Amino acid sequence: MRVLITGAAGRIGRKLRHEFQGRFDRLVLFDRLPITDLKESEIQFCGELTDKALLLQALDGVDAVVHLASIPHEAPMEDIIQNNVMGTWTVYELAHSAGVKRVVHGSSNHAVGFYPRSEIINESARVRPDTRYGLSKCWGEAVGQYYADKHGLKSLHIRIGNAADRPEHERSLALWISGRDLAQLVMIGIEHPAIDNTIVYGISRNARAFYDNGVAEQLGYQPLDSADDYATDILQRTGQSKEPSNENPVAQYYQGGHFCTLEFSNPETMARLNKQS
Repeated sequence: MRVLITGAAGRIGRKLRHEFQGRFDRLVLFDRLPITDLKESEIQFCGELTDKALLLQALDGVDAVVHLASIPHEAPMEDIIQNNVMGTWTVYELAHSAGVKRVVHGSSNHAVGFYPRSEIINESARVRPDTRYGLSKCWGEAVGQYYADKHGLKSLHIRIGNAADRPEHERSLALWISGRDLAQLVMIGIEHPAIDNTIVYGISRNARAFYDNGVAEQLGYQPLDSADDYATDILQRTGQSKEPSNENPVAQYYQGGHFCTLEFSNPETMARLNKQS
C-alpha cells in the first residue's frame, strides 16, 4: 500500500512516520519544509499544497491520503483561507481525480470548542468552532461529506485533541492522545470497510474526556494509553495548570480552553460566567 501524508514535517506527521515504519510499501511525504531524515521506504515532495502539478505527482499510485497540512493555530482569515480552506479543497479535488479511495483528515477538537466542559458530546454534536482555525476544520469535514456523497471518496475525520508527547495541564487530561493511539485511528480510517464520511475524536483512554467516542470504539478502536497516568503529577503542581489564560472564566468554562478567549467579546456570556465564578 502507498500512503501520502501531507504536513509530514509537523509534530503529528513525525509521530505517524515513526509509527508507520515498515507498515506500508511506501510513505509519500508532502510538506513545505524539507525532511532530512528520510527512511528507505519514504519519498518526499517539498512544496505548497496549492501547487497542483506537484501534488498530482505525489498522488500518483497512492491508495490513501492522511491530510494533516494546515495552519495549526488561530491566524488571520486570509491565511486560513489560503492554507486550510483552499489547501484542503485541493487535496480532495486532486485525490479524487487521481483515483484515491480514502482520506483521513486531521480535524480538531476546536471544531466543537464552544461546548461547556461539563457536557459530554459525540460525533453528531452540532459544530461550534471556537476560532477561524476551528471553522476551517468544520469546512474540511463538510468537504469530506461532499466528496463522499458526490463521488464516493470515503473520509475519516479525526477531531484531534492534544497530541503532545505527554499531557501538560488539566484540560489536556481530557484531550490527550498518544502517537500510537492516533496511528491506530488513522489505520482504521485507511482500512475499515464501514467508513463513509465518519467523525471520531482523537483522544486516548481518558477518564476526564469531554467526548463519547462510541463510533471509534464500534470501528475497533482500543486505545492503549491514557492521560490518567499523568493526572496526579499535573494536579499536584502549583497552580494546577500551564494552560494559557487559565484564570479566564471563558477558558475555564468551554472545552476549547484559551482558543475560546481569542477576540472574545460576547458581553452576555462574560457577565454570566463572571457571576458563576
